[in-house]
Amino acid sequence: MIIAKNITKSFGNLQVLKGIDIEIPEAKVVSIVGPSGAGKTTFLQILGTLSRPDTGQVFIRDWDLHSLKDKELARFRNKFIGFVFQFHHLLPEFTALENVCIPALIGKQDRRTTENKAKELLTFLGLKDRISHKPDQLSGGEQQRIAVARALINDPLVIFADEPSGNLDTQNKQELHQLFFSLRDKFNKTFVIVTHDMQLAEMSDVRLSMHDGKMDN
Repeated sequence: MIIAKNITKSFGNLQVLKGIDIEIPEAKVVSIVGPSGAGKTTFLQILGTLSRPDTGQVFIRDWDLHSLKDKELARFRNKFIGFVFQFHHLLPEFTALENVCIPALIGKQDRRTTENKAKELLTFLGLKDRISHKPDQLSGGEQQRIAVARALINDPLVIFADEPSGNLDTQNKQELHQLFFSLRDKFNKTFVIVTHDMQLAEMSDVRLSMHDGKMDN
């Protein structure tokens, strides 16, 4: 599903990634763990096309991502990749429904079809009664589920998540973790998750560990 070959990345004189090779299978929940400063977020951003590596290649299915030009890469990202971050990044002036629709509307999808799909996703995620609420009217757990729905709206091949439960209390954290596995099963989705939460890491189908810019063997 995802293949990364010889990924390196430096910022100035600091080499953050030191030659990473991995293969990530389809329809699995994959966690990446390791101490702060190991390079996990930098690596996730490269896999998700938010950053380019200094050397190496990333393939998702048959696409060689970093051979694409910026506009082509942006279109690929919008259509095939979803993101969930620690901070929800919901737009405060928009309702839950509107926030979920944004990636599809950016991709010039039909508004009515998009809204119907967003309603279905929000209902599946237990947010049917929150569709018209704005972020400041929602709990942290509800906001994160809206972020998950937004990540799913374009039916992406893979969802990348960076510390998605880092700001949640224990109950909401556990519910979010279970949700990832439900989405894997119901929608056949692949998740790649950077996390410090060892409970989530132990639940994952695949656990990868990073130290000092390298994957542990």
